[in-house]
Amino acid sequence: QVQLVESGGGLVLPGGALTLSCAAYGFTLEHYYQGWFRQAPGKEREGVSCISQREKNTYFADSVKGRFTISRDKAANTAYLQMNNLKPEDTAVYYCAAYRPGVFERMCKMNVPYNYWGQGTQVTVSS
Repeated sequence: QVQLVESGGGLVLPGGALTLSCAAYGFTLEHYYQGWFRQAPGKEREGVSCISQREKNTYFADSVKGRFTISRDKAANTAYLQMNNLKPEDTAVYYCAAYRPGVFERMCKMNVPYNYWGQGTQVTVSS
């Protein structure tokens, strides 16, 4: 069964850190671009970060640049989003997704039709 399973969300104080994990089952994640999205209450879904095949390219939204890091472990078939210096405005449900790129798609992008989505994990930043 093909699925993505996120974990690692929770409640954290402003300035704190969390690492989200996204485990892939039923397919090989390294053959896909992997993206992280988030959606806060009353707001549209926002693309946060993505990583291309073989980690040759990454993207970060301006709102998280310098604070978030994206990576993946090929052996574990898992991707990660390391979030540092968290702010209240980072509060949202975070989703991971995977996109199978075409032969000529070298750069990961947020605005493509991702093939698989996780169920989401809540991140709350509050004092």
